[in-house]
Amino acid sequence: MSEIKIIGFDADDTLWVNELYYKEIEKEFCDLMADYLPPEELSEALFKTEIQNLEWYGYGAKGFLLSLIETAISISKGNVPIASIEKIISTVKILLNREIEILDGVEGLLPQLQKQYHLIIVTKGDLLDQERKLKKSGLMPYFHHIEIMSDKQEADYQKLLKNLGILPEEFLMVGNSLKSDIFPVLAIGGKAVYVPYHTTWQHETIEEVPGFEYQTIEKISDLIHLLPK
Repeated sequence: MSEIKIIGFDADDTLWVNELYYKEIEKEFCDLMADYLPPEELSEALFKTEIQNLEWYGYGAKGFLLSLIETAISISKGNVPIASIEKIISTVKILLNREIEILDGVEGLLPQLQKQYHLIIVTKGDLLDQERKLKKSGLMPYFHHIEIMSDKQEADYQKLLKNLGILPEEFLMVGNSLKSDIFPVLAIGGKAVYVPYHTTWQHETIEEVPGFEYQTIEKISDLIHLLPK
């Protein structure tokens, strides 16, 4: 870790709570559409629609809303009441407007790291939504740069590091998704620390990749113990 100059942090479920709220909306959706399919089948139909729509809408609340509406129309064969569509829209608007719940340890860690490193946010999703969450979080003053990507593939990280003017070995990524935050960074020669979160979107789960070495910490405050004094 002695070569590290920049530390990148994922945002959702690394710095603040996110996926838990999506799961709550999914449960409300299943309750709302219970006359058409059982909960498990509704969740499967929604997930299938979300994956199909990623190339069109990307990640984030707006794409989620459109996938909810599309699923409701599909499973009801076009008979879903307008009132139900209005309820779905209202529920997602509540999601967009809710307060940001910072995860334990974040607000104590960032001031310590800021003294020695450039800190950046590396997240994916809807630009407006992510910017809104960052502003509401109160964490913006700690970060030197904000990068909101449409996806987190190796090429996306390579482009980021080129723009920042640093080598892969000088970059450390911290996040809760092996698929998006850990393995792509390791693949290009960077370093990564995995902070598991108890709720992870199905699309972000992935098998271990042999040969990739990374650190795992139980809570984000433990990151300080992995870095040089």
